[in-house]
Amino acid sequence: MAFGKKAQPPIRTLIGEGTVLQGEVKFAEGLRVDGEVRGDVIAEESASSVVVISENAKVHGRVKAAHVIINGEVHGPIESHALLELQPKARVVGDIRYEALEMHQGAQVDGELRPLKAGDRAAPASGLVLAASNDA
Repeated sequence: MAFGKKAQPPIRTLIGEGTVLQGEVKFAEGLRVDGEVRGDVIAEESASSVVVISENAKVHGRVKAAHVIINGEVHGPIESHALLELQPKARVVGDIRYEALEMHQGAQVDGELRPLKAGDRAAPASGLVLAASNDA
């Protein structure tokens, strides 16, 4: 697998500053949030989705996309299948699952950080330990 920099998908949707959106937001390709979302922000199943939560933005709900860039506030769990970028003014209250993580100085997280791959590997291993301990 090559680790070259891939082109990001275009940001086709914008939730503007001063806008408050209530309910689940589903999107394809790219989404930028400059306002407030009170609900989940979910990308369609795609290896190339991106969501940007800007400095003045707030999300109260789950965030799920391949590439997640946060410089605002998120109150809810985050799942990033490619890269999670926590920029200097990021404030997250919730658990985070990620494939790769870039965290800048100043970013704050009140929750658990867990890589997706490590969580997937841990489940079978713990199952083997339990099976072995039952036989003893």
